[in-house]
Amino acid sequence: MKIHVVLMIVSTALLACGARASQTPALASEAASSFRHASVQLSTGVRMHYVEQGRHDDPVLVLLHGYTDSYLSFERVLPLLPRNFHVYALDQRGHGDSSRPDCCYSPSDFASDVAAFLDSQGIQRAVLVGHSMGSFIAQQVALEHPQRVQALVLIGSAPTVHDNAVAAELKSVVDTLSEPIDPAFVREFQAGTFYRPIPPSFLDTAVSESLKVPARVWKAALDGLIAEDHSARLRDISVPTLVVGGDRDGFFSVAEQQALAQALPGASLVLYTETGHAPHVELPQRFVDDVKQFLRSLRAE
Repeated sequence: MKIHVVLMIVSTALLACGARASQTPALASEAASSFRHASVQLSTGVRMHYVEQGRHDDPVLVLLHGYTDSYLSFERVLPLLPRNFHVYALDQRGHGDSSRPDCCYSPSDFASDVAAFLDSQGIQRAVLVGHSMGSFIAQQVALEHPQRVQALVLIGSAPTVHDNAVAAELKSVVDTLSEPIDPAFVREFQAGTFYRPIPPSFLDTAVSESLKVPARVWKAALDGLIAEDHSARLRDISVPTLVVGGDRDGFFSVAEQQALAQALPGASLVLYTETGHAPHVELPQRFVDDVKQFLRSLRAE
């Protein structure tokens, strides 16, 4: 019963649009052939899988996925990014095809991996593009390793998860998970993050990727997110920041998204209407256009 209660909370936006016809065409997947898959052993002890695309030019973008996702959460974005962007999409510790250490899943641990990854690639500074959990990790990198961050793109984000009621309800369910995790639970969880219709194949992939994540990592990563509250330090992040949100986000309210943009000195907010917790998945072309415009503005400065 508890599982269904929390999923009703997280899935409100999805249920509100269930009767509408799909307005989002599936994108061709053949562009995935341009991905260059690789793995690297980081100084933090994590073996990280990632994909790379584009030329070795500026800007360098590092894409950080959300909770229990993988690099494939950016599958609809990667084919649309200009090839002169040098893009890395990571599988973060415990997720995707990266290693799953026994401990250490706080935002600071994830941030250390990002800094170590940049070191491994010889990258001094990058634009960090983070969704949900990935957005908080991007914030953490900007706080702990400010010299490594050129700019931020924060998707489906807020100042903190610490006092978020939906996260607390989700934790009450995640704390009960054991192996094997029920695929039906994972499907409801993933589906509940979207408001606009998405291709069924994308949802299938998202579910498959989440099922790779052990129950202990579901618990540890969520515990780490909820425990961390750096909202009072956001004013210390001075790099240009684009906050991208949806007005139907079932996780973070519009007020929370606005509060994030207001707390960051160099931030602007783009709020998509009739859009849920994953604007980059629901409206990938608009998202890429907004990122391109944002990066053009950096060059003009």
